[in-house]
Amino acid sequence: MKPGFYTIMAAQFFSSLADNALLIAAIALLYQLQAPAWMTPLLKLFFVLSYVLLAAFVGAFADSRPKGNVMFWTNSIKIVGCIAMLFTLHPLAAYAIVGFGAAAYSPAKYGILTELLPPEKLVVANGWIEGLTVGSIILGTVLGGALISNKLSLALLGLDLPFFETGIDTPPEAAICVIAFIYLIAAGFNLRIPDTGARYPQQGKNPLRLIKDFQHCFNTLWKDRLGQISLSVTTLFWGAGATLQFIVLKWAESALGMSLSQGAILQAVVAFGVAGGSIWAASRIPLKKSLSVLIYGVMMGALVMVMAIYNRDLLPDVAIDLGLFQIPLYLLIAYVFLATIGWLAGYFVVPMNALLQHRGHVLLSAGHSIAVQNFNENLSVLGMLCLYALLIWLDVPVSIVIIAFGSFVCLVMIQIIRWHKRNQAEYDSLHLIGEHKHPKTAARPH
Repeated sequence: MKPGFYTIMAAQFFSSLADNALLIAAIALLYQLQAPAWMTPLLKLFFVLSYVLLAAFVGAFADSRPKGNVMFWTNSIKIVGCIAMLFTLHPLAAYAIVGFGAAAYSPAKYGILTELLPPEKLVVANGWIEGLTVGSIILGTVLGGALISNKLSLALLGLDLPFFETGIDTPPEAAICVIAFIYLIAAGFNLRIPDTGARYPQQGKNPLRLIKDFQHCFNTLWKDRLGQISLSVTTLFWGAGATLQFIVLKWAESALGMSLSQGAILQAVVAFGVAGGSIWAASRIPLKKSLSVLIYGVMMGALVMVMAIYNRDLLPDVAIDLGLFQIPLYLLIAYVFLATIGWLAGYFVVPMNALLQHRGHVLLSAGHSIAVQNFNENLSVLGMLCLYALLIWLDVPVSIVIIAFGSFVCLVMIQIIRWHKRNQAEYDSLHLIGEHKHPKTAARPH
């Protein structure tokens, strides 16, 4: 890998670390405000709303200047949202500002990979980027849970600045101060990302023209036989993944009797599994074999449904001695189970993500292809989170929600596999994997 790749990884790690820690702090703020339970999943909804609303514009913005420069300024928007949450702006609105920064950050973050690396390196690069991103989710979720815990929050609130009244009086506020500092570390790495030298046609400023060009890019990817399959999978994955975050918290409370900070650990266990599956896929699956992993999506959905019947009362109340510490048997099995779900998810999504980036780069441009990907994936997140919030508002038992969720993932993945087989029966498109960009297939100039 080129040296700039590692700087990109560091910038992504710290920015994502802060995003995920901030989600837990924002949930804690909602609890502090005694907000209704259905409002909690709306945090993620407000975060991803910008990905959908700004999809036609962020790709052009990412392609208008060096990607490192874009990442610095959009990370700065995240800092503004973090500070706004600290100064009493409602958590939903403040997290929406962070989402605005993240939506503009993403096309640059992923687009720079196709500028920096050849196609044969993309699965490995995506494996490490996804592994590191998921690592940041693990640590960010754990960090967020730790920062709002009684022990650490009391220590943070006990820190006083001489001659200055901070106004920081609650655990979530103390957590947000630490998170803002992490965003600043990410900004430092953003400034050190090298310019790849990639330049695109002059980006237009007419909103209607940008929307029209985005529609062209959208149609191009969905009509491509490889693009449509990989885009379908990643769209399903991100919608399901966002929903699973909140399902795990609700399941931890109802089936395992855990608090928010304890449930955050379970989220981290899932993410740990995703990281393992991502790295394993990066080492085992070349780009040309990327479509061989589709069946693992069906397996993941089936395994999720097992969560519906599992609870702490199924097993005897005994602890397992692991040397340095003891862990209840029911919790150890839950950890292994959730890590396996995560591993399957990481193993099938990383090759799909790499294939989608490759086809997007060949057919369009780095920023535009990622913008189309983000639009589809986050539209899925919006839809699935709205449905989940509705089910919670209707007091549907979490076991029923889990079964419906797992069944949906299984059925959609089966349909995608059939779709790919029909495509292959009509025309063998696998030889297109690995081809280089042709000038005539580039995105239209604005």
